[in-house]
Parts: sequence; C-alpha cells; structure tokens
Amino acid sequence: MSNTTRVNKFLLLGFSEMRELQIIHSVIFLAIYLAVLVGNSLIIIAIGFECHLHKPMYFFLMNLSLADLGFVSVTIPRSVFSSLFNTQWISYSECVSQVFFLIFFMASDFALLTVMAYDRYIAICNPLCYETVMHKEACVHMAAISWIAALLYALLHTVGTFTMTFCSKVIDQFFCEIPQLLKISCSDSYVIETVVHLIGACLSFISFFFIIFSYVQIFRAVIRIPSIQVRKKSISTCSPHFLAVSLFLFTTSFAYLKPISNSSSSLNLVASAIYTLIPPLMNPIIYSLRNKQIKTALRKYLPFCKTPIYLH
Repeated sequence: MSNTTRVNKFLLLGFSEMRELQIIHSVIFLAIYLAVLVGNSLIIIAIGFECHLHKPMYFFLMNLSLADLGFVSVTIPRSVFSSLFNTQWISYSECVSQVFFLIFFMASDFALLTVMAYDRYIAICNPLCYETVMHKEACVHMAAISWIAALLYALLHTVGTFTMTFCSKVIDQFFCEIPQLLKISCSDSYVIETVVHLIGACLSFISFFFIIFSYVQIFRAVIRIPSIQVRKKSISTCSPHFLAVSLFLFTTSFAYLKPISNSSSSLNLVASAIYTLIPPLMNPIIYSLRNKQIKTALRKYLPFCKTPIYLH
C-alpha cells in the first residue's frame, strides 16, 4: 500500500552531499545570480531613464528583464542558502510558492517574447502602420495581458499539482519542479494536471506558431528590400529577439520534453540549471551587444533624463 501520509515538507537532494562541492556550487550560483541581477537591472535602468529608449520595443524588453529577474530569483537564492548552510529541507508552503512563481515568470517570459515578435513583425512588414498599431495604450494592454495570462496559468498549474498526494518527501532536484513532483506523486487521478498540461501545450503551440509565422513574414519582407544597408539594419533589429526566443525555447524544451523517468539525476539537475540560469543571464548580453542605443545608454551610468516612461 502506498504511503499517502500528509507531506508538510520536502527534501531537495541538490547537486551533491559533499560539503566542498556544496560550497563550490553555492559560489558559482551566487556569481551567476549577481551577474543576472546586474545585467537585467542595468537594462531596466537604461530604458527607464533614457528618453530615447521610451519606445515599444524597449518597453517590452524592460518587462522581459523584470520577468527574468523574478524567474532567476525564485530558485537560485534558495539553492545558494541551502548549500551554504546545508539545509536541504523546504516547507510545503514554500514549495507551493516556488512552483507558482517559477511557472508565472516562465510563462511571462514566453508571452512577452511572443508580443515582441508581433512588435518586430509590424515594424518590418507594416512600418507605415507602426505608430498607429503600437501606440502607448496598446503596448500597455499587451504587456498587462501577458502578465495576467501567465498569472492565471501559474495558478492553474499550481492547483493541479498540489491537489495530488505524494508518496515521498524526496525531490531529486535543487528546487521544487513540477516533473519531479509528479514523479513522487501516488495519486491515481491526474485529470486536473493533465488538463492544465494540455492547456499549456495548446497555448505554447499557438505562441510558437505565431512567432514562426512572424519571422517567416519578416524574412520575406527583408529579402524584398532593395537597399543592402536598410536590409542589414532590419536584420539587426530582429536578430536579438530571434536569439532570445531560440535560447528560451531550446533550454526549456531540453528540460521539459525529455523523459524524466529515463533521465539520470545529474542530467535532470544540469538541464534545470541551464533553463533557469542561461536565458536570464544571456538576454541582457544579447540585447546590449547588438543594440547601439542600449550600449550608448549603458555608458551613461546616471542618465540625466528622468521623466516618467512613455511610449512614442
């Protein structure tokens, strides 16, 4: 008979039980977390205080940086704390919170990347309509819908996961991750979580299809531009977003689409570390290296333009 005793806390196994490796893990994670914190904060500060960056593309980029900051802050500080103080136990309520906010910020990332693809589609394929379509109110509404949709999806996913009973307290991961929680579940019915997964799969497919469609149209529009200089400029405005989307989809797909039951513990840990750390770390680099306006704003350190954010 399965042990369905009420679980009030979980044991996160983490990367290693060796004290030396725990210290190394905490130092590496802390260094990466600080880099993510600094990189995304600089992007937010640059866009918030530099008047020339008060445009739709940068408005969505600022929202993406906020989502990345939240995404990495859900798991990494807790993991560093656990390794430093050798406390692998996590309370039930903290685990619920971790799952909720992880899904919330992850879904927000994907939703914002989809909206940013639409922004680039309008800018390249319908430049004469850009000011009319991507006005201030429309941008605010699209960002708000992205955050609200992610919030609702995270709530559904969290409820679906924690309505199940668990046969074990041991999670073979360094944070509360849904695939690992499903692995230790002993519920006979997965109806709620299955429905939520189907909803998520449908929404992900629609977003993915929309992003692909947008870039197909962008590519067709770019190759018809007679001027090589204008063509290069158009590509340079789209390439950061395309790289960010590719990085996000590749890392999350690698972590969530592989069969958990047949995967080794070390592979699961590495895959989770990659998708929780690499996109938030690389996004500021991708957008700052390929964007002259961002680089110029970042060089100013303390911008003199401190008017409230608005969209031209």
